[in-house]
Amino acid sequence: MALLEVHDLHHSFGGVTALDGADLAVMEGRITGLIGPNGAGKTTLFNAVSGAFRPRGGTVRFAGVDVTGWRPERLARAGIARTFQIPRGLANLTVIENLMLYGKDQPGETFLAAITRPRSALRREGELRERAIEIARRLEILGVGDDRAIELSGGQKKLLELGRALMADPKLILLDEPAAGVNPALTKRLAEHILQLKTQGLTFLVIEHNMGLIAELCDHVVVLAQGRRLAEGRFAEIRADPRVQEAYMGRRP
Repeated sequence: MALLEVHDLHHSFGGVTALDGADLAVMEGRITGLIGPNGAGKTTLFNAVSGAFRPRGGTVRFAGVDVTGWRPERLARAGIARTFQIPRGLANLTVIENLMLYGKDQPGETFLAAITRPRSALRREGELRERAIEIARRLEILGVGDDRAIELSGGQKKLLELGRALMADPKLILLDEPAAGVNPALTKRLAEHILQLKTQGLTFLVIEHNMGLIAELCDHVVVLAQGRRLAEGRFAEIRADPRVQEAYMGRRP
């Protein structure tokens, strides 16, 4: 069953076409890779799916519901979480505090609760802290749980970015270049965490330029070029496709 379906998606910036009828389907419980040359429209597609803007044409369906143009917070409540190539943690908050911010049903989201601190708000805050500690332990960053985000290494920041997405209890996580700027040892750890999360039922759509990581992680790969789908299939099939070799790898076979 397709958890996410993108059909005939169009978007442009001024006179520049970024998406020109892009299509893809992300099957539930799988890791799908989204690859392509720079300027292919990958990040634009992520932005359209995650609600950063409304596409100029086409549809986005999630769990059978048309969610085209929904705002990011509504999509998050529906079960879509997104990470960014450049981690967006709040620099001067600790790892645990950053994680807590992304939990659902924040007790301080109403003015009255923030001022009066009722028992229910304190209880929810305690639950969020326990959840944050659990996720930090799972991702092996609990040891730096009291460190400020600005003090983390690049790889630790990527793990924190994944943890923030997990705090929202998503069904689908959009991973934007999780290995960018990460050393090989931490890339391996990150891959292991993603594969473990897949066994627990999570679904992923991954943009990544590290083809070794794509080969290791992905059940299915979609190639985007010039704003539309060029090819799709298993990684070995994609790698052998002459169209992909020309468009993505910049050479003919």
